[in-house]
Amino acid sequence: MGRLFQLQEYCLRLMGHNDNMDITEVRALSFKHISSLIFVISAQYPLISYVAHNRNDMEKVTACLSVVFTNMLTVIKISTFLANRRDFWKMIRRFRKMHEQTASPTQRNGEGLDYVAEANKLAFFLGRAYCLSCGLTGLYFMLGPILKIGACRWYGTTCDKELPMPMKFPFNDLESPGYEVCFLYTVLVTVVVVAYASAVDGLFISFAINLRAHFQTLQARIENWEFPLSKQDTQARLKSVVEYHVLLHSLSTKLRSMYTPTVMGQFVITSLQVGVIIYQLVTNMDSVMDLLLYASFFGSIMLQLFIYCYGGEIIKAESLQVDTAVRLSDWHLASPKSRTSLSLIILQSQKEVVIRAGFFVASLANFVGICRTALSLITLIKSIE
Repeated sequence: MGRLFQLQEYCLRLMGHNDNMDITEVRALSFKHISSLIFVISAQYPLISYVAHNRNDMEKVTACLSVVFTNMLTVIKISTFLANRRDFWKMIRRFRKMHEQTASPTQRNGEGLDYVAEANKLAFFLGRAYCLSCGLTGLYFMLGPILKIGACRWYGTTCDKELPMPMKFPFNDLESPGYEVCFLYTVLVTVVVVAYASAVDGLFISFAINLRAHFQTLQARIENWEFPLSKQDTQARLKSVVEYHVLLHSLSTKLRSMYTPTVMGQFVITSLQVGVIIYQLVTNMDSVMDLLLYASFFGSIMLQLFIYCYGGEIIKAESLQVDTAVRLSDWHLASPKSRTSLSLIILQSQKEVVIRAGFFVASLANFVGICRTALSLITLIKSIE
């Protein structure tokens, strides 16, 4: 199995980020990567121009708005990463160190703790699947116009050139060389969007899965605690458990702080995207190509939202289970002083670790709520038609 967070690190390296930098290089890189942010923001101009130019055509407007919202969300994710870049790398290093410690024989003897190793496998699988999903969606947009031109030439018919994304530039973008320049520009924007989305979203779900694994490891250590122990062993074990618990809460809080803008943007923008993409799906039922395009696009944005909702759900659920682990242990055989310390662990574990941004909470309940809204929109649009 690959190194922890390896795939996400590859995406960041593709964008020029590197963890092995001194302070001077970090400052230079911050200035350098503002260009990536400005580059993605610049795509909003031709997108919004397209909306304004076709304002009387609802189908074209909604088709473009779905891309506009995706681009806006990517801007938020890039800004979040650039603003917290050092914290991202620190958390990556911290989880890698914890993974190595948990995997060491001294940590595993007698406990059989495989949670973190299994979490690494799951995180790698989900990260790869998500990266593949984003890449295929972007590739589908890129290949669409090329395949259409190729089919027209094959059958000897004429067809209008189309850009991969619904854009309108302030010059002739459908004739050479403007078309080729705009096509290349769109490809580069798509690469940046896919790379940052794969890295930022992939890191979140990987952090969340590893946090869950460490909470499970903590629970197993508490449940397997054999009482009574000597006073020295008890103090050492209590210190280890409390420090581990505090560390996990600290990492959870840091994760929530780092991803607050992204979670807020993910919920707000996905809710808007659902409306416009559902409209496209319902109004293009007769076109197989368009139906496949918007269905894959819809699946991609819902997968993004699911990643955050699932990650928030598993962190909250496992953090609360520490309380249950203490109650399932042989705490009644412990000394009165040890029982007091265990009761403090119970009190600490009863505080929910919630990933939220304002009134948006990353949970499966909210994800299901948005899915129900999508189904309601389908029914509504069909009834209006």
